[in-house]
Amino acid sequence: MNVALWIVQVLVGASFVFSGAGKIYWPYSELIKAIPWGSAVSEPMFRFIGVSEVLGGLGVILPAATRIKPWLTPLAAAGLVLIMVLAMIFHIVRGEFYLLPWNIGFGAPALFVAWGRWKRAPIASRA
Repeated sequence: MNVALWIVQVLVGASFVFSGAGKIYWPYSELIKAIPWGSAVSEPMFRFIGVSEVLGGLGVILPAATRIKPWLTPLAAAGLVLIMVLAMIFHIVRGEFYLLPWNIGFGAPALFVAWGRWKRAPIASRA
């Protein structure tokens, strides 16, 4: 179980860091062209979502990898799940049901990490 959790943690972390970095660094004018829901979100909100995704992605990996406050890993994963649930609500309200599989595809592995690192295979802190 520990190996499976590490594999999923790295995939979840890298996915959110990559996704969030795009929202931070791409010009806003390009973002609203490339992302279907882009025109419905202000630039500061776009950047906030990006920063949240990057920090959550790093939080899923770094505390566990360094064993410094590893209890932050399941909290970061739970935060990413919350972001995906809020994104699903946003897309449902806008009638963008075709985007829900993306939210589930990102959120379900994050939920697995949150559960796994909280209950099933927590990582011990450095003593």
